[in-house]
Amino acid sequence: MRLPRPRTLTRATLAGALVATLTGLGVTAQADQVTPGNFTGYAFDQCLTPTQKSMDTWMEHSPFSAVGIYISGDSRACRNQPNLTPTWVSKQLANGWRLLPITLGPQANCLDRFPRYSDDKVIKKSSANNYAKAQKQARKEAKKAVAAAQALGIDAGSTLWYDLEGFDLKNTVCRDSAMWFLHGWTTQIHALGYVSGVYSSAGSGIKMLDDARVKTPGKYALPDRLWVARWDGNANLEAPGYLRSDGWMPHARVKQYRGGHNETWGGVTINIDSNYLSLGKGTTAKAEKPKCKEKVTVSLPSYPKLKPGTTNVAAARALQCLLRKQKVYSGPINGALDQKTLTAANAFRTRNNLAPKKAFNRAGWVTLLAQGAKTPVLKHGSKGAPVRRLQRALTAANQQSVPASGVFDARTEAAVKQWQRKVKVPASGVVNTATWRLLLAGRLK
Repeated sequence: MRLPRPRTLTRATLAGALVATLTGLGVTAQADQVTPGNFTGYAFDQCLTPTQKSMDTWMEHSPFSAVGIYISGDSRACRNQPNLTPTWVSKQLANGWRLLPITLGPQANCLDRFPRYSDDKVIKKSSANNYAKAQKQARKEAKKAVAAAQALGIDAGSTLWYDLEGFDLKNTVCRDSAMWFLHGWTTQIHALGYVSGVYSSAGSGIKMLDDARVKTPGKYALPDRLWVARWDGNANLEAPGYLRSDGWMPHARVKQYRGGHNETWGGVTINIDSNYLSLGKGTTAKAEKPKCKEKVTVSLPSYPKLKPGTTNVAAARALQCLLRKQKVYSGPINGALDQKTLTAANAFRTRNNLAPKKAFNRAGWVTLLAQGAKTPVLKHGSKGAPVRRLQRALTAANQQSVPASGVFDARTEAAVKQWQRKVKVPASGVVNTATWRLLLAGRLK
């Protein structure tokens, strides 16, 4: 990985927040919002915290919904973080960003790259089977990280990540001192009411932690979550040969699958590492309430063209229910495409700048299914009613079923890209303001 709003918290408050996070309750009210909460999706990290303008542009155009930020640690490459303020943090949380706060403090003592400066430290080597000095260093570093998090307004229950850069796993003293250091980090992070995360390379720190989990269970306090650096280009959570399939699963892993490179979204270029993550419970959506009192199913495997006298009762009932929601139809939900239903359908079409038709066609379905009070930016990891509207509209637009789960998953992302290619716009997989405009216009090509 390349590299004030203090608050007084009682022990009960800290413990409650920690328990809530560890049991996967995720994001609470805005005034007490843990991060990253329950989420499955994409993240980027950069040495220097991006500007507000860059963050706003990337939220609108990039596939990323989470960002790694370096909040503490004397070994950070970017010690000076002019953009990282309590206001910046609160704005990102309000705008839907998930934050991954990182500390890069003392590093393994067998690394020739550290200490980086004249006043940073490496992990102490002294041993008494528990490396007491290394643990003391770690506790100090954890306290500094929590103080930095609190000053920025990052609430208790959030995950704080320790960045342990790659080292020689065969060096016994180096490995053992690093292991006890991370034990101390996790113990102190828990005591202060936060969730412990560790970032490291798959072949060193991650393998060390997973081996400790399997070979010496109970000896060390292990982190709650792992951030695996494995630059294989695969946006998944796997690191075969280094991290066993049952470790930190499900929903306790981040994978950095691509190292430093430039990406440009919305005209803004940032040099980033790319990550895929699934934390907490992953992204989940609440069950949907019926849209009509008759409990009509509006999520269909296809949305066919409907003509007067249609025999597709399910599709006609869905049409009548949705037209009622748009306040253009007040008749019965009987599945008959009669004149009253067709008149209502054309009233809806006219209101949305579509020409009246003698049948309800696919463009009409796309426009109708996309309707809603809110048109937020949606991308991999988004959830809720707007996602269901999108999934139904995509089913109609692509003539391929996208389950209306309310979770923007890989299948939804692929369907968005397929439709974007059809209508000849950049296939980003992101549904932003411009994308909603096209969906609401019923664009098919």
